[in-house]
Amino acid sequence: MTYAADRIHEEVAYVAYHFHWSLDQILDLEHADRLRYVEQIARLGG
Repeated sequence: MTYAADRIHEEVAYVAYHFHWSLDQILDLEHADRLRYVEQIARLGG
């Protein structure tokens, strides 16, 4: 099963917006780590 490209774009945009990281920095993260950051941002009220 592949991960939907739209979902990856949403995650990247979300993390980039809140952490001001570059595309390369975010895409270098393992998928589980990227999701963990998304969850943490959401808990902070992002």
